[in-house]
Amino acid sequence: MKRWFAKSLNRKLSLLILFAVVLPLLTMGTVSYRIATSVTEDKAKEAGMNTLRQMTDKLDFVIQDVENMSIFLIGQRDVQAYLGKEESDINLYSQLIGTLWNLSYSKKYIANITIAPKNSNPVLYTTTITNSGMVPLLQQYETTNKSAPKWWSPLYDIQTSDGLRKVISLVRPIRDFSLFKNLGTLSFSLDQSEIEHYLTEAGWETSGFVVLVDANNRIIAGGDSKWLMKDMSDVFPNLHGLTETSGVSSVLQGMHPYTVLYNGLPRVGWKLIGFIPTEIYQKQNGFVLTVTAVTILIALLLAMALVIYFLRWVTNPLMILTKYLKDLNPDEMIPTFEVKSVDEVGLLVHSYNKLSDRISRLKDQVQLNEAMKKEADIMALQAQINPHFLYNTLSSIHWIALMNKDRQIAEMVGALSDFLRFSLNKGEEYCVVQQEVSHARNYAYIQAIRFPDQFDIEFFIDPGMTQNVMLKLLLQPLIENSLIHGIQKKKTKGHIYVHGELREHDMKFVVEDTGIGMDEAKLRDIHGQLASANQKLGIRSEADAERKKVVTSYGLVNVHRRLLLHYGAGSGLVLESTLGTGTRITFIIPREMGE
Repeated sequence: MKRWFAKSLNRKLSLLILFAVVLPLLTMGTVSYRIATSVTEDKAKEAGMNTLRQMTDKLDFVIQDVENMSIFLIGQRDVQAYLGKEESDINLYSQLIGTLWNLSYSKKYIANITIAPKNSNPVLYTTTITNSGMVPLLQQYETTNKSAPKWWSPLYDIQTSDGLRKVISLVRPIRDFSLFKNLGTLSFSLDQSEIEHYLTEAGWETSGFVVLVDANNRIIAGGDSKWLMKDMSDVFPNLHGLTETSGVSSVLQGMHPYTVLYNGLPRVGWKLIGFIPTEIYQKQNGFVLTVTAVTILIALLLAMALVIYFLRWVTNPLMILTKYLKDLNPDEMIPTFEVKSVDEVGLLVHSYNKLSDRISRLKDQVQLNEAMKKEADIMALQAQINPHFLYNTLSSIHWIALMNKDRQIAEMVGALSDFLRFSLNKGEEYCVVQQEVSHARNYAYIQAIRFPDQFDIEFFIDPGMTQNVMLKLLLQPLIENSLIHGIQKKKTKGHIYVHGELREHDMKFVVEDTGIGMDEAKLRDIHGQLASANQKLGIRSEADAERKKVVTSYGLVNVHRRLLLHYGAGSGLVLESTLGTGTRITFIIPREMGE
């Protein structure tokens, strides 16, 4: 692993930068998670306390409303008159029942209003009560009831015509305004189910609950119905310290921890206590943890992508240079690269381009010098032959043959003279297409005389290309190759076809024969020789000298090298052959007009 990192600058920089990015991100994520969990818990407690305050306000409004109505009824003249008369007045009775009914009709939380006279007059009810638990409570709390101007009873049951109901009552004594003697008792009964409704409709936390306890710390609403009228210390023995008007505590009930919020109603000494399961915080904290982890993961992936992108952007030129310098072939053209920056990497690429350009120019100069050396060798070879002497000798033989009336010898000598004259041609490298074709025809004529009835040759040359310039001595070696390696090895007569096609920007030549062809192995071998010539582009080395010993188609290789030397890599020979069918050789050169 250490060696794997050591071999790449990109890997080392990536690891270093990623480590520098990951560590702060993880630290920030941990701190953010802790802050978020603390804020989540504080928000939940704050929201719960606000809900408790809203419940408290509703209950306080109900209590205030009941106390105000009780004061109104105590001071009402008809009530004073009814309780002060010893004899019953049916009209006043009906009128007071209507008044009490009107007061309680619009108040769902009022289960009953009762006025109990001390005299013999009938008790006033808004609801028909067949059995009430109030009498035992009045006896139980007689001392408290008589000494206080008002008294809130514990939760108790009443049996009405509508069924059994649980109520909490406000009890006030009714006294005479003048004599201040006790005339009777006023009782406002609150429906416990309506108070319960206030607690459940407030939208308390899921899985949590709220209970309402009275001044004696007994549960009068909320929670489980089995808890009603039980002491809080019996239901929640681990709950302590709710001595303030409002606050926050905690308790473990069974195996479930709860956060406890409480808020008091000082007017009556009641207290609302809300229980929020701690697991709600844990679920919320789990969500916060998931969000934090996903956020950090996305940030890490983004950071990794940016780091990889910028590192590649910086190191990619170096990687490309390293790759090409590592696999550089001295015989191929050295590529250059666009300089896209002015920093140190850009200066390095610029220096590489300068070096590449210098090497290319030196290579071209070496190739030019080698080509000039070859041209000089050819010219030296031509200079060794005395053209005039050779032409005059051939001309003499031509006339002697004519004088002896041997026309075939005369034509053969004439064709040989033209053939040599074109081949030497004072060392000229180029000629027009018409001269190249005539030279090929002379060669074919001489060979046809030497090897009668062995082959036929046909030329199909586009008339429009006859005056175009081309490198000379290209067609004759290809015809010679077809004759020697294809036709002469065949038992029957063969055919050679020479095509010349003029195209828009170039000229295409094809030499095709119906000889014996080549098998796959031989064809592959010749393709390898041509490829080797293509790589060297005519430059000799010791390796070339060794390869020359196994060259089997020197004529083809020589033509191929000359094409590459004068026309470039796209002008080499293309060889196709099928065993028993024949061979097809093609080359394409640029279209150039003669002067």
